Amino acid sequence: MSVQLFASQVFTGSEVLKDQLIQIVEGRIASLEYAQPDPGVTRVSNLAAGLFDSHINGGERFYFTERADEETIDDIYTASVNTGTAYVLPTLITSPHTNILKGIEATRSYMEKNPGSGVLGMHLEGPYLNPIKRGAHLTEFVRKPTNAELEEIITVGKGVIRLMTIAPEMFTEDQIQMLLDSGITVSAGHSNATYDEAVKAFGQGIQLVTHLYNAMSAFGHRSPGLVGATFDTESVYAPLIIDGVHCDFGAASVAYKIKKGKLFLISDALFLGEKVTEFKWGEFDAYLKNGRYTNSDGNLAGATISLSDAVRNAVQIVGIPLQEAIEMATIRPAKALGLADQIGKIEVGYPAVFTTFNDDLSDFQVLKY
Repeated sequence: MSVQLFASQVFTGSEVLKDQLIQIVEGRIASLEYAQPDPGVTRVSNLAAGLFDSHINGGERFYFTERADEETIDDIYTASVNTGTAYVLPTLITSPHTNILKGIEATRSYMEKNPGSGVLGMHLEGPYLNPIKRGAHLTEFVRKPTNAELEEIITVGKGVIRLMTIAPEMFTEDQIQMLLDSGITVSAGHSNATYDEAVKAFGQGIQLVTHLYNAMSAFGHRSPGLVGATFDTESVYAPLIIDGVHCDFGAASVAYKIKKGKLFLISDALFLGEKVTEFKWGEFDAYLKNGRYTNSDGNLAGATISLSDAVRNAVQIVGIPLQEAIEMATIRPAKALGLADQIGKIEVGYPAVFTTFNDDLSDFQVLKY
């Protein structure tokens, strides 16, 4: 099956092309060429590769860690598509080992049954975190890793766990190497690592941190911490929650100037759409007030924004150029996760899965062939 699509502006992942006619054959991009608009061809104003959210906890109704099942994964994916995000990694946070295994199997089953969906795997955030920087994660489930648990997670999670957040200072070098050798992308987060500990972990092969600034040792002029090490290590990718709550917009501007092409966007949404106003899972609770989710301890419990909201905030509040903001939600997370040969670009051979948006960034939609 062959179809054509005309876009006034195409954000390819590396440049912006004007007035492009895109030929799509069997769900993949066959060609792009400059052309005049044809009234008989579907036309859009702005076209990007499908947005990719590598950190999202829940959809409009369900929270993955509480309900580690296929219905929740579908809720996350559907709610994301409805807000303009084409690809997701449902995120399961610190919880019992049995729940982690359940989440892995649910994700595997969903991906097998829905091979054309934008669910690319899952993000396991914890449970091997530093309790000092646990944030809203429950203390009772935060723990140091054992080789046996890591080996089982690696074995069962093969092909499913795309990303795993750990506090590197809680691991031995051999345990970190075990994860790196497995092919899982490892991210440093919920960590109280010193600057030296963080630099050592980066030197071993960790090239990503989890939600820059949040739940990590802060930058100080005598103690640069994980934030300082991230700023000082050019190769390390840094995702940011640009909602004005998890990260002040001024701090986002600083990060943009320092990290440049390694900065990208995530939602870290607890739920999308702000339809869930109160939530409780065991001792984990969250209450929505004034556009933010906090728990009964007063800690942030997840964001309320979508990834498209983050793009709009990046452009309209932080002042990041539109081309870069789109790349921060497409090709950059794809590169950080080792997926740039599969998603994140509008280029011949890539999937015809797009995000379209209007000029004022008020409406983002997924377009899929």
